[in-house]
Amino acid sequence: MEPPALSADKSDPSSRPLLTMHDIDITFGGVAALRHARLSVAAGEVHALIGQNGAGKSTLIKILTGAYRRTAGTIHFDGREVDFRTPKEARAAGISTIYQEINLVPFRSVAENIFLGREPRRFGMIDWKSVRAKARELLDSFGLQIDVEKPVRDHSTAIQQMVALARAVSSDAKMVIMDESTSSLDEREVELLFNVVRRLRDDGRAVIFVSHRLDELYALCDRVTVMRDGQTVAESALADMDKLQLVTTMLGRSLAAVVHEDSAVKEANLAKRGGVALAAKALASGTKVTGVSLDVHAGEAVGLAGLLGSGRTETMRLIFGADRPERGSLTIGGQPVTLKSPQDAIARGVAYLTEDRKAEGIVPELSVRDNLTLVCLRTLTKHGVVDVAKQREIVERFIESLGIKLRSPDQPIRELSGGNQQKVLLARWLATNPKLLLLDEPTRGIDVGAKADVAKIVRELRDSGLAVLLSASELEELTAVADRAVVIRDGETVAELDGARMTEASIMDAIAYGSGEQSTLAQAVSESEGTQG
Repeated sequence: MEPPALSADKSDPSSRPLLTMHDIDITFGGVAALRHARLSVAAGEVHALIGQNGAGKSTLIKILTGAYRRTAGTIHFDGREVDFRTPKEARAAGISTIYQEINLVPFRSVAENIFLGREPRRFGMIDWKSVRAKARELLDSFGLQIDVEKPVRDHSTAIQQMVALARAVSSDAKMVIMDESTSSLDEREVELLFNVVRRLRDDGRAVIFVSHRLDELYALCDRVTVMRDGQTVAESALADMDKLQLVTTMLGRSLAAVVHEDSAVKEANLAKRGGVALAAKALASGTKVTGVSLDVHAGEAVGLAGLLGSGRTETMRLIFGADRPERGSLTIGGQPVTLKSPQDAIARGVAYLTEDRKAEGIVPELSVRDNLTLVCLRTLTKHGVVDVAKQREIVERFIESLGIKLRSPDQPIRELSGGNQQKVLLARWLATNPKLLLLDEPTRGIDVGAKADVAKIVRELRDSGLAVLLSASELEELTAVADRAVVIRDGETVAELDGARMTEASIMDAIAYGSGEQSTLAQAVSESEGTQG
């Protein structure tokens, strides 16, 4: 996708400054989290704020919105110097933040959520007719016709994002901060959200857009600020910085080695793989999984490919015993099994890293130490007492081997970046000494550098003899890591690809046409990519 052309006034924030943050510093426990960080955003622009997890993006936003107190620096917003002491003060000044975990009241209606705490009144009473009418009018201006009297929880995630945006607009927000707002949306929902963001920009509002998806940045954003290690390292019109420059600036090093293995290496890996660790035959459950067959050998990584809703996660859950299959068979380690629970799967050497680390993975208030040893705690306990020395040895070993960045093992896991949280969860399962590792979207919501780290770890686990089944919606990531790809569509296996046949083009063809053979168009794309490479 080509970067959008920019008008002169949007490429230079000084032409219409709305926000400037200069020389922002903050320390936590004596460790500098931000050092001389800066951010400048113009009115009427969509501004990308990017960097690896832990680069300082969230900290800078929390300082701007009054959640954190800076130790140095100045902030000017809407023509005056400001020092917000609470998020409420920031909202009152015209700054609204929409987080990845949407902050709405699920059982309240759409209309109630939009005007919550600011309901129009008549004769001292809430004018519900006016609330509903104003909500409809506002959403109509977004090109969205929905039932505003239905509870928010009855609408899709994309609609909930629109409701959060509508609430921001209704409060006359001059700036909207969107933190990973598209991470759980499909392509159609993303475009719907983008149309609303463009309307906000055209109305003269500023939008700070935080995302790890490069294509989204180039499709939507006018300018970009790049952060690394708590500092601002680049500010530019996005049209003046290509994707490779953007990634290398974030990492501070070349991305050439984000470790794509060529087909010859993959074929060599397949030749030396071990016995069958997992075999699933015609698994079916409900409407999501209607006939999935696959196998995974020791010492190989198999990629599970398919569109959102194709049944990838549901297949993982069946293999882990979280759900029960209605038909089909499952063999683990050469033995036919009927899994009644995840405990049955764990006892047979199966580990499962879920796609939703916040809801189903981390226990946010517990320490890194406790989160890491949560599954294997039973083996560390004798007569109800935890062997602290053994627990410490396991924690320290995995912190070092996986390169987990933290201040202390006793630090609450919620304070770690997303990429480091994911490494802790991976370590939790590796501590059980599994034979089969199920990874469902292991790089979702983490930055490019952490993705490279996860890819490297998966390869090392495979090379050590572990069987890995990896589900990923990003085909580039899947083909970079997996030795083979199993493609599922509408809940059933439609193709298996390996070696030179496992390309992004052939996987897309299998998803579209139910075959591993490339169409003329896909063949042309593949040959073109080869020529450019």
